[in-house]
Amino acid sequence: MATYESLIKITGSVGDLVFYTLNGKNIVRKKSGFNKTAFKKSPTYEKVRQNSSEFGHCSKVGKIIRLALDPYIKAAEDPLLYQSFAKLMTEIKDLDLTSEKGKRTIRNGISGETGKGLLRKFQFGKLPNLENEALISFDLWENNLKLDRTLEADEVIILSIKVDVESYLTEKFEEVISLEQQTEIIRFEKHFSDDDLILYCVVIKNNGQVSKMGFV
Repeated sequence: MATYESLIKITGSVGDLVFYTLNGKNIVRKKSGFNKTAFKKSPTYEKVRQNSSEFGHCSKVGKIIRLALDPYIKAAEDPLLYQSFAKLMTEIKDLDLTSEKGKRTIRNGISGETGKGLLRKFQFGKLPNLENEALISFDLWENNLKLDRTLEADEVIILSIKVDVESYLTEKFEEVISLEQQTEIIRFEKHFSDDDLILYCVVIKNNGQVSKMGFV
């Protein structure tokens, strides 16, 4: 980009140069090589289009999940959490082996044990996860959360999050359970259909402070 002086004010393009006014100055620059029509249709940009589509999908899904967990994510004290979470969503999407490139989804990627395992291993900033201390199982009408007996906690918060990866919306139910005495099995309500994409996140509190947090 450069400025120019002329008795004639030029606006528009001449050859591969573009002339316009910015903040009272006459500006000239070379035309960008980017072409929207070519990007949408040219085979040259096919891989770029595929990556862009999947990146957008992962970013949107990651954002709605983070928003559902926002009240507790703050305790992680990690200003760059969105980056590590976006990476997690991409890794899960890459596990979708049934969809063609450019149309892979987090829903398909998370359907297998590997995808679920990546979720359980994820750590929210400084907060340890519950990979080896909590296990969830399902009954017909209720879900069961099994906690390690040695876990120090006086309150457990269970978040059931329904994720709509097409409309990019979430719906959640939150259950706060006081641990007045040591217990190993906690039963909590089943709010959604088995056909929905449901994520379960558990927040552990001790003396009023979030001490651990993670997907189960």
